[in-house]
Amino acid sequence: MNKKVIFIVLFSLFAASALQVFGQESRKKQSSDEIQIRAALESTAIGWNEGSLEKYLAVYTPDATEMRGTGPAGGVEAIEETMKKGFWKTGRPLQNLRYESVVVRMLGKEGALVTGNYILTGGTIPERKGWFTSVWRNTKKGWRMIHDHS
Repeated sequence: MNKKVIFIVLFSLFAASALQVFGQESRKKQSSDEIQIRAALESTAIGWNEGSLEKYLAVYTPDATEMRGTGPAGGVEAIEETMKKGFWKTGRPLQNLRYESVVVRMLGKEGALVTGNYILTGGTIPERKGWFTSVWRNTKKGWRMIHDHS
């Protein structure tokens, strides 16, 4: 009987150790993905603030969608059109962009839901801010945005 108890205890300790090691590896992977997504999101603000619409749009997949007041619009061209008609009327953004309160929720290994607050400041326009939700996919080019609701 003692041998059975010892075996069960040792087996349980081994199983718990194995789960902890594999769990740490999983968290490292998700942490790495989250870091990459946050860096990609931040690159949009950098591109925006540099006045580079091309850099800003680089994180979107070609078939990305955005949510408009009239419903979803498809393609990075539609997103570019929205930017040029609104925020980039002069060929440059009218204000600087930053993000706050960003939360990345991994949806498995290939997807993520990102929420946060965007803040536009500067220029002759009062500060504007609002909440955004974006959906990201892990592609051959890295993490890219497939949907933007700002």
